[in-house]
Amino acid sequence: MRISNILQKNEVIASCEIFPPKAGSKLEQTFEIASKIAALKPAFISVTCGAGGSTAVYTEKLAQHIEKSSVPALAHMTCVATKKEEISMILNEYASMGIENILALRGDLPKDMDKPPAGCYMYANELVAAIKKRGGFCIGAACYPEGHVESANQDEDIGFLKQKVDAGCDFLTTQMFFDNNVLYKFLYKLSQKGINIPVLAGIMPVTNKLQIRRILEFSGTALPPRFQNILDKFGDNPAAMRQAGIAYATEQIVDLAANNVRGIHIYTMNKPDIAQQIILNLSEIL
Repeated sequence: MRISNILQKNEVIASCEIFPPKAGSKLEQTFEIASKIAALKPAFISVTCGAGGSTAVYTEKLAQHIEKSSVPALAHMTCVATKKEEISMILNEYASMGIENILALRGDLPKDMDKPPAGCYMYANELVAAIKKRGGFCIGAACYPEGHVESANQDEDIGFLKQKVDAGCDFLTTQMFFDNNVLYKFLYKLSQKGINIPVLAGIMPVTNKLQIRRILEFSGTALPPRFQNILDKFGDNPAAMRQAGIAYATEQIVDLAANNVRGIHIYTMNKPDIAQQIILNLSEIL
């Protein structure tokens, strides 16, 4: 099923995200994780792709595995280090598998590559346009409530986002955020710029202090004082941090739903037990 059709329903939906193992690793354990998350009956499951498309084959296999569980898969596709001909071949493979949903991303260059090779799409809006022209897919794109780390300011970043929307993407998924007011202000700015497609709110349950510090270094996401206090108080107690992180994410989602945000995307970090606890906490809301 296409995600654009799912989002037409007048209800709050929750989706989940998983990532493949590193290139050269075995997929069996990740298949098991995917199956456990699929058993929670999310609206869909997205599958990430490594820098430069390094795990593209794994992304395909995981997406196919998820589709077989009767849960729609959203396959991430990066373009900055993948030639246009390869993109076309991958899209044909997805179509043959019955996968209808693609998250179109610029992506990052591999560590051993200084600049994009010739013959690649340079930006996500170009990839969106190419997929739209081909037809046959529901297209998602990423957005950044606090601005992309490479943008000079948020207005510039929203301008780039408008290019992706105008190129033909059907919905947006936000980077994680920990202050819902950041999202509400962002959604207002999108509306002012004429961006009115559905936006799914990206929520990451933080259950590990070291994990969040690494993520924040790369994402530019800010921690509100309330959440910083949780880290300071419980960060060195794994069991308490897990409980507090799940509670915080649950409270975020309750507030989002109360403010008419209808799409919640849970960054599971491949931990089905945490996703399960959040969905159980919200059994009458989702």
